[in-house]
Amino acid sequence: MKKQFKFPTAAALLLCVTALLSACGGGSDSSANSSSTPVALTSPVGIDRFLLFPNPQMQVDGTLQIDSTAYSNAYYAAVDPNNERTTLVDFKAKNGFGTGGNEVTVIIGDKRDLGYGRKITGRQNTDGTIAFVVDNFMVNNYGGYTQTNGDAAILGEMKWHIGTNAIEFSPGPGGTISFAKFYTFAPVTGQRVLAANLDGRGNKALPTICINCHGGRGDALTPSGLFPKVNYVPSGTRGDVGAKAHILEPNAFDFSTISGFSRASLEANLKVLNKMVLCTYPKPATETTGAFDGCRRTATAEEYQGTAAAQIKNMYGGDDLPNATSETTDTYVPGDWGTFGQGNFYSATITNSCRVCHSVLGTGRQSDIDFQSFTKFDSYSDRIKAHVIDRGNMPLAKLVYDKFWTTPSIYGPMKQYLADKGFADANALPGHPVADPGPDRVIKSNSVTLSAAMSLFSTGYQWTVTSGSATLTNAQTATPTFTANGGDGTYTVQLISATATASSLPKTLTIVVDSTLGWDPQAVAFNSTTAANQIRDILQISGTPTCTSCHIDTTALPRTVPLPPLFYNDYDRAGTGNATDATNRNWLYTEVRGRINFTDIIDSPLLRKPSGHHHNGGLIPGFDSSKPPGDAARVNYDKLIAWILRDAPEN
Repeated sequence: MKKQFKFPTAAALLLCVTALLSACGGGSDSSANSSSTPVALTSPVGIDRFLLFPNPQMQVDGTLQIDSTAYSNAYYAAVDPNNERTTLVDFKAKNGFGTGGNEVTVIIGDKRDLGYGRKITGRQNTDGTIAFVVDNFMVNNYGGYTQTNGDAAILGEMKWHIGTNAIEFSPGPGGTISFAKFYTFAPVTGQRVLAANLDGRGNKALPTICINCHGGRGDALTPSGLFPKVNYVPSGTRGDVGAKAHILEPNAFDFSTISGFSRASLEANLKVLNKMVLCTYPKPATETTGAFDGCRRTATAEEYQGTAAAQIKNMYGGDDLPNATSETTDTYVPGDWGTFGQGNFYSATITNSCRVCHSVLGTGRQSDIDFQSFTKFDSYSDRIKAHVIDRGNMPLAKLVYDKFWTTPSIYGPMKQYLADKGFADANALPGHPVADPGPDRVIKSNSVTLSAAMSLFSTGYQWTVTSGSATLTNAQTATPTFTANGGDGTYTVQLISATATASSLPKTLTIVVDSTLGWDPQAVAFNSTTAANQIRDILQISGTPTCTSCHIDTTALPRTVPLPPLFYNDYDRAGTGNATDATNRNWLYTEVRGRINFTDIIDSPLLRKPSGHHHNGGLIPGFDSSKPPGDAARVNYDKLIAWILRDAPEN
């Protein structure tokens, strides 16, 4: 088998992020414009990798597609194909800013998210479109929030103006249903930029640094470089990633002592802005409505159900938003958190470090990730532990992360929760060594090269055989060779990784040797010439329940199943009307490969979803990962593991 995992050892996670209206921050006049100008991008690894998706779309050369100029250009070609918003002036003109009507401004200090002083202007037009412009100010270099940042915004000290963010809710090209589009403009020229530096850790590409915190998706580009289409969004438009606006939470802001900018002075305008945010959320037909819900369109069964609307209503006293101030009512605890005795945990930790991002996540068919109940939150306990303690990339915004780990009243309840769940190293700090020998697997030959490359914060490795007669060559390296001396059977290998000063807990890898396998783990490919080794057949097999029971385009059958984000059957993916596009399997391969997380393989949606993890279709036959490797009940799961370990080749 070829050498595995030539990838960085940490991935970013879209869990527990706190953000304001826009998670985007400063632009740079020298970084880029709206053309295809290459952008100098910085994608840190380890704990410093903030604002990137959990699956960063790792390419075969090790680059991250979602953090590339190509990704930015494809996005803006989709949402602004005529380049009508390449400058801040043009964006404002397109959305009617400065022409009267329902337009309000507040200036606050962003003490919880990015540390900026922010001048936020929102506008709601008579045609129902809504837009926000946020001017960001930071005095001196990035280093967290100080009151001087807020004062600079109030005084309009343009030498401290680091860029302007904008969000527009309007129909896409040729469409009728509004969706969120994200822009950042340079501070001096006002030109649209393709990348921004939000936290002093270098430029990262737009729209990724916005949409990963606003509930959007980060799918792979098509083979022809088009921005991907998300099938379940009702707009049906490329560039609609399902992102949303965030609630403006007054308790998260710093208000100035300068006359006219106190909390009391700004409450009325904050309420107007939150009404605009409410208008951007779809509304389930069964939801109780109030006086301000008339602007909300009815949600489809598949899309996000406007979960965060409940928080806005709670802040202002109910469905009709009767309260002029949210100061005394910002105590929102949803669902069964209180029933399970976890209300204080929610208020102390989730409210401060998770809620803003998670409340705009999920779909109508699978909303567990919105954390609107303790039951939903608890169902992610293994991944929460992996990303809070092991990977150290949650919370995902630097300022929120720093506040989390320096405030015992915030991180303490999380650590206690994880300890109560039985995680042995729940009280460790991010950055400690974590061993990862890769997923359990079945092999046909008696020898295989292993890899510890997904281990975290480690420089040394020690492998040992703990069950079965086998040998390990180069057992103190990241890539030893395992040889089964006892022939067919089950073997276990243990990995401990380390730094110069600390060692990880041991992690066990199970290897099943089966020389009678009817397929070859070292030859599986998406379009293998041998049917038994072909991955595509696993996804396209017909019957109930299988992948294509749901993952199939609407023209192929009467739609009686929910729309998923991707379809696995052969259909005209390019939308050209050309019959040959219906069998464009390179396009299908690219979409499927985008469901693999090469920086955290076991967390790949392609593995977790059919295995029944937060999957509306439940467990799919052949994917029962609770069974041991080689068991017939997980044969398709084993094939996908083997394929991914080969770097998921197309042919």
